[in-house]
Amino acid sequence: MLFDFDTAIDRRGTLAIKYDLGRAACPDGTLPLWVADMDFRTPPCVTEALEAQIRHGIFGYSEPDAAYTDAVCGWLETHFGWRPAPEWLCLSPGVVTALYIAVRGLTGEGDGILVQQPVYYPFSHVARDLGRRLVVNELANDGDGHYSIDFADFERRIEQEGVKLFILCNPHNPVGRVWTEGELRRMGEICLAHGVVVLADEIHQDFVYGGHRHTVFAGLSESFSKITITATAPSKTFNLAGLQTSNIFIEGEALRRRFKQEYQRFGLSQMGVMGLVACRAAYEGGAEWLAQLLAYLEGNMEVIAAWAERTPGVRFRRPEGTYLGWLDFRGLGLSDAALTALLKDQARVWLSGGTGFASDRGADAGGGNPGSGFMRINFACPRSTLEEALARITGVL
Repeated sequence: MLFDFDTAIDRRGTLAIKYDLGRAACPDGTLPLWVADMDFRTPPCVTEALEAQIRHGIFGYSEPDAAYTDAVCGWLETHFGWRPAPEWLCLSPGVVTALYIAVRGLTGEGDGILVQQPVYYPFSHVARDLGRRLVVNELANDGDGHYSIDFADFERRIEQEGVKLFILCNPHNPVGRVWTEGELRRMGEICLAHGVVVLADEIHQDFVYGGHRHTVFAGLSESFSKITITATAPSKTFNLAGLQTSNIFIEGEALRRRFKQEYQRFGLSQMGVMGLVACRAAYEGGAEWLAQLLAYLEGNMEVIAAWAERTPGVRFRRPEGTYLGWLDFRGLGLSDAALTALLKDQARVWLSGGTGFASDRGADAGGGNPGSGFMRINFACPRSTLEEALARITGVL
């Protein structure tokens, strides 16, 4: 069966943040390629399962059963060679919710939280919001758009800044790196040596391209697994973010107990039945849909790459993972405010400003904002939408 990713679906008036909030904040006709959900319908296997649940007509308190757990763990085993034990599973409405629970339950006020900027902004905001101290290990850009880790700085900051928790983003949002096994092992060994807990956000694990392979951090060794909270979800992969279902795996008994205790303090209880139904259906029947989606997204990447090559002042390196491109506009010589105005007000294309991925910086983070001059583009949309957005940008440049 061939799935349709070309048809543009009107999402206006559906309570979609991406479109309905955008209509309030931008002139009509602005193309929103900012928030990271896709403009594709979820697989038919998911909608069919949800329709069956709707026909049943009862939406009471619900808990996952063995079939749900087997579907989630089976997906991880099939696609990444890692099968967590069922008892490791903790549910959460979202990965960001799990992040706040972990930071509040496993660290104290003033403790250091290590992140690698530029990075998905809630990773930095959580430290500010919960009275922890943000510690930044800035990723190194080689000038050609390839980012790497400064391991000496990574360890030095852990040693000197009282770091208790490291938030790992793999695949990395927004720079698109899929960390290699060697890179992950080196970070893990440093964290293990200094008693640092790792929260591994692997929500984009299913989006990997060009011969790269996602490695589950906790799957590298039993020692790593015991210090790791692995955050996964079907929300990015199958466009289910609105159903608020994430699967969090914690092998370490003490970590898992503290996480669950803090979860209860948040006043959280059972998950919504529709999210549980959708998650199981996606993992049981969505593999072929995903394979076709990945091929389509690679085609979208090629469209952006070809556009950047013929557009002076713009550079683009194909991401190794995610469906988010990190566009480098520094060659235009514009301030970030001027760049945002150019794209949003004149081109009517709404992208995510790069400075937002390093807006809360550690007190000892020197230099300028590493996201300055960059924009993140969500290319998980019909190709016609992407081509229109790029043509609009060309028009104002």
